[in-house]
Amino acid sequence: MNRSQQNYGSISGPSVGFAGTNSQELNSLCDSVVTNLYTINGSIKTLDNALKTIGTKRDNQGLRNNVHVTQLSTNQIASTTTKNIAKLKSLVVKAGKQEQLQVEKLEENFKETINRYYSLQKEVANKQKAHLLVSVSIENEPTTPDDEENRQKHAQMAGEFEFEQGMLLERESRIKQIESDVLDVNEIMRELGSIVSQQGETIDTIENSIDHATGNVELGTEQLLQASRYSNRSRKKLLILAVIGLIIVIIIILIVFIKK
Repeated sequence: MNRSQQNYGSISGPSVGFAGTNSQELNSLCDSVVTNLYTINGSIKTLDNALKTIGTKRDNQGLRNNVHVTQLSTNQIASTTTKNIAKLKSLVVKAGKQEQLQVEKLEENFKETINRYYSLQKEVANKQKAHLLVSVSIENEPTTPDDEENRQKHAQMAGEFEFEQGMLLERESRIKQIESDVLDVNEIMRELGSIVSQQGETIDTIENSIDHATGNVELGTEQLLQASRYSNRSRKKLLILAVIGLIIVIIIILIVFIKK
């Protein structure tokens, strides 16, 4: 099946081609990035629906588990997409301007999508923490009619204390899980920024090499001009000496001729 060639200036489908090149690697990476963007957008819809449900009567542990799984898989996809964009940027650094613009557009779409996903994640996390679902099972000690009243009170207090401790521990565990699920978007932006920095250093090195080569050419040209000037001066001196020698010869001949 032939691949449909489209421009990344507007992403309109999960499978698009890379305009201006026949590179299979570029096409594969671009298709992967676009597919991942669609997946992340799907996760955004899932989290948005969950945000509307958390804290209502329809809120339950199944919903919370679905949010957890969605975020884990999406965070992994975001990390993979960052690496794919890094590869794309390294591949097009020596390509044409059109290819570079296409990759830049793709990166902008990724950043925009990730920022929306991150903002929604924080909202969901805050709402989950505000409406924690905790379920601590406590086994109460059996009592008999013969138990004394003090013993019953002691057992009741111990049970309540154990229940409260269990609630606090589970609450802390749930909060840590919720916070750990939130994508570290700053790390992704730093990684994308470091790619730009590395490319900038590469470009600077190339420019320095060009400047150095230009300086060498200019120095060589100046040396050639100097050599040409020296050569011209040498020829002039030789010509003058030859003229002087010729004049001397003529004078000697005239003197010899006159004496005869």
